Amino acid sequence: MANKYSDRSIIIKIIFLSVGIIFIVTLAVLQIFNKDYKKRAADQALRNITQYPPRGLIYDRNGKLLVYNEAVYDLMVVPRDAKGIDTAYFCKSLGITREDFNKRMEKAVQYSPYSASIFMKQISKEEYGRWQGVLWKFKGFYITQRTLRIYDRPIAAHVLGYVGEVDDEDMKKDPYYKRGDYIGKSGLELSYESILRGTKGKKVMQVDVHNRETGSYQHGKFDSIPIEGENLYTTLDAELQQYAEELMANKRGCVIAIEPKTGEVLTLVSAPCYDPNLLVGRVRGANYIKLLEDISKPLFNRALQAQYPPGSIFKIAQAMTALQLGVVTPGTGFPCDKSKIGCHNHPSAHSVQEAIKMSCNPYFYFTYRRIIQQEKYKSIYKDSQYGLTVWDNYMHRFGFGTRLGIDLPNVKKGNIPDTSYYNRCYGKERWAFSTIYSNSIGQGEVEVVPLQMANLACIVANRGYYCTPHLVRYYTKDSLTIDSFLVHHETGIDKRYFDIAARGMYDVVHGAGGTAHRADVPGIDVCGKTGTAENKGRDHSVFVAFAPMDDPKIAVAVYVENAGAGGVWAAPIASLVIEKYINREVKRKDFERLYKETNPCQSLPLAHKVKKKKKHNH
Repeated sequence: MANKYSDRSIIIKIIFLSVGIIFIVTLAVLQIFNKDYKKRAADQALRNITQYPPRGLIYDRNGKLLVYNEAVYDLMVVPRDAKGIDTAYFCKSLGITREDFNKRMEKAVQYSPYSASIFMKQISKEEYGRWQGVLWKFKGFYITQRTLRIYDRPIAAHVLGYVGEVDDEDMKKDPYYKRGDYIGKSGLELSYESILRGTKGKKVMQVDVHNRETGSYQHGKFDSIPIEGENLYTTLDAELQQYAEELMANKRGCVIAIEPKTGEVLTLVSAPCYDPNLLVGRVRGANYIKLLEDISKPLFNRALQAQYPPGSIFKIAQAMTALQLGVVTPGTGFPCDKSKIGCHNHPSAHSVQEAIKMSCNPYFYFTYRRIIQQEKYKSIYKDSQYGLTVWDNYMHRFGFGTRLGIDLPNVKKGNIPDTSYYNRCYGKERWAFSTIYSNSIGQGEVEVVPLQMANLACIVANRGYYCTPHLVRYYTKDSLTIDSFLVHHETGIDKRYFDIAARGMYDVVHGAGGTAHRADVPGIDVCGKTGTAENKGRDHSVFVAFAPMDDPKIAVAVYVENAGAGGVWAAPIASLVIEKYINREVKRKDFERLYKETNPCQSLPLAHKVKKKKKHNH
């Protein structure tokens, strides 16, 4: 007779065996296959501390320090370990409220209950010193050191840029970055981020049950040393930059100065300026909002992003193009016929050189007409399309209508209208020279970026070519100049024609009937060209120049918004920049004081009822 309990015994054995198998499988999954569990277990015994490298330093062209680092501290928290602490004592020690504590902890938990994240960032060494002695009492919290950018002088904010915490978009673009990391957000800090940032290191520390570090894990076997970022040696002249910012302190506009032979930017000022230290540390967010809401737009880089009508400085490019095409000769004269286009009072110009000196609007009206209507086709519309295509090609050779390749982000390209532009506006074969003649004097649909204006001065200074404007010479002391920046971009126009332009620009400043006598610097042969750009409200004041006439050392563009005639405001400011750079001092103290202290700009906001009048560009 079979044992009546045998079946029951088998069932019990099966149950025990199944339970054992389940335990074994679960342990295998948790300890071998489940990486998340392994990570949680390791996080309780080990602390992975990111070692942040110092960012590279930034110097001016003369070796003067512009940007350096200062040690700060981040308070880190692992939420799962932060239990049983005296919250009131903690908040009192750190100088925060209970509500603030709760918000920070909630954010940390959302990031990860088991991994470290920043509880309080950018703590100064003074703040840290006040409560580091009690930090050990708060389980789950520890300090990691990093560096903060400090700007030695309150200058060049638009050039140097600033550093901020990475966002989700930054981390998607580059997996190198993790939450809590910092990245260049603008200026050179952004353009050269991969050079400046260096490489992060890691330190793995053993931690006991009381949250105390007991030493390196496996004697530092898994540690890595941070590699500091490379230094930038810029083309900026710090003294000239500061001086130009002082000249533009109470104005809106910009100043760009370039060394013509190399394309090295000596100064780049966008006014209003601001102290770059305002966007450093925990006050950055509040200060950024204030700057963003300022009606004068101090965060807007006018030198690279504003697109203005160039006014009469554009006549230089028109004259050079017409000479190269052979539609005018150096001795071509045109009457100052104000029935065609408005002009100021002066004799008719009998040559290209005289036309540049006197900035005669009718002269360039007739010159532009010859460029656009070359009588290649019987149809005036087809002829104008052909002429505009030729003209458009030459304007791009001058660097207009294109981004010049400067090593800064968010550069605009301006607007040089082509046939497709006018076909969209007016319809195909429905426009001709008579529709677009305002382009002849730098108005109409033409828009240029101030950097392109300074580049135009470089082209004339070099008698026909330019090098890409740039702000960094090299990365480290052992590196050579960046060769790509030294490539000559030729306009395809004969040098002899640029000699005419240079002489005409010399006459603008020094000759009888010239429009920029206030740009004269004693002992220096300044060559310049004024512009007065039409605008809603008061006109913009424009001036480009280079000096000396032979073997030029500096090319300058000045744009002062709503300040009126180019010869009255932009030209004197440019002359002071030239004098400061070449002589290293300014002796015209009364003249300097006038242009530093006076604000010629029309008040903001602009009046809504200003009627646009026909202006005379010169």
